[in-house]
Amino acid sequence: MKEIFLRLEGLTVQVGGARLLDSLDWTVRRGEQWAVIGPSGSGKTVLAHTLTGRYFASGRITPDGVTMTMVEQQHRFQGLPGATELYYQQRFNSADAEGTITVAEELSMAGHTGQPDDLPDTLHIRQLLDKPLIQLSNGENKRVQLAIALLERPDMLILDNPFLGLDVEGRQVLHAIIDRLAMEGMQILLITGQRELPACITHIGKLQKGRWMFTGPKTDFHADPDREPGNLVQLDADIVARLKATGAAPETGKMDDLVVELRQVNIRYGDNRILNNLNWQVRRGERWSVSGPNGAGKSTLLSLITADNPQAYANEVLLFGRRRGTGESIWDIKRKIGFVSPELHLYFDAGANCFDVVASGLFDTIGLFRQLSQEQEETAMGWLKLLSLEALRTRRLVQLSAGEQRMVLLARALIKDPPMLILDEPCQGLDDAQTAYFRELITVLCEVFDKTLIYVSHYHEELPRCVDKFLRLEKGVRVE
Repeated sequence: MKEIFLRLEGLTVQVGGARLLDSLDWTVRRGEQWAVIGPSGSGKTVLAHTLTGRYFASGRITPDGVTMTMVEQQHRFQGLPGATELYYQQRFNSADAEGTITVAEELSMAGHTGQPDDLPDTLHIRQLLDKPLIQLSNGENKRVQLAIALLERPDMLILDNPFLGLDVEGRQVLHAIIDRLAMEGMQILLITGQRELPACITHIGKLQKGRWMFTGPKTDFHADPDREPGNLVQLDADIVARLKATGAAPETGKMDDLVVELRQVNIRYGDNRILNNLNWQVRRGERWSVSGPNGAGKSTLLSLITADNPQAYANEVLLFGRRRGTGESIWDIKRKIGFVSPELHLYFDAGANCFDVVASGLFDTIGLFRQLSQEQEETAMGWLKLLSLEALRTRRLVQLSAGEQRMVLLARALIKDPPMLILDEPCQGLDDAQTAYFRELITVLCEVFDKTLIYVSHYHEELPRCVDKFLRLEKGVRVE
């Protein structure tokens, strides 16, 4: 029998009175490559954080001295020493890219000497060494994070949902990298979904509510069947009526009026062309899917619409009937748009509670810095109730599961009753049941509250059923 690499006995984690892991026993033997799966909020990331020392736990972890390095879901960009603190829109402002470090500088700070070695080639990052971190795609960023983790020479590499936000090619590349690392002797612990299991994975552990539902060889595991969403969403009619009565004044004009129009739009950063002569129109009431591989220009396209990209002024970008740069303020635009993205929650203060996060959407600020009127408080509570979030109002956003965070950010996006919703990879980190519910919820909300929708996802099966128009980008060019 193989040597025991790691053993947990009665591992229990409690935070704020809530038991997040409950008496886990687990044995990992040397050479076994494990994937831990389970619904959002089941304790997967808590387990990883406990193994790396972030959470205090009762029970035993043996043997002592096993070093573990974790690659997180999200990466916070760093600025150069003395540079101003990074801000949400910075990656779209080419003038500020000089205030961020390059891949080579990041690796150097992590201990990479630059001497001839195969690490950059193994992780497909040699061509990225001179590139500012803030300009990396999701897939490129993930590979740099892997390089930094490997420089620590851990006994075990823990990867927390590394495939989130990656296109098909990016996921394939990462699968191959993980398989190669395992073949070279690295012990892997992968937190993932049941559909993203690299070939090297030999064992699976499934968590639910902090307890094991299954542990054993992958060959003995039976995946849960896919489920259709069915009639999952029923909104409280009284709350809907109250929110409609206190929401924004209805948009004037015809249902087919243009709300977005791009004419021969070109976006460059240095010699890198991100969007190439792009033409696109979105009419009021339409529901669009925007897709394409990592680096295709999707995020840049959204930044033009959400008023976060200064290059809009050098192009013909018309929003809600007005060309950018004709006297409207950024806030005039933002009050008409509800926006959700996977990284948005990173920019909130760690102490921000859910009520304040939702209420901040009234002012399009990353945090609540104003006193609310009674009517505004009632509106915030109305959206929390409508989306079944009332019990979370005093909880900190960072304490919630990925699914709960997405629902809170959706409430924030909806609170000012904007005519248009822009949802950028909103199902990242959600399990299958949450994704099915979210898809159906978006369709119901768009129909009940008459929303124009722009929805970005790498997965066609994640699209709400209301989506019936499609824009695909490849290398900044519209593909018909």
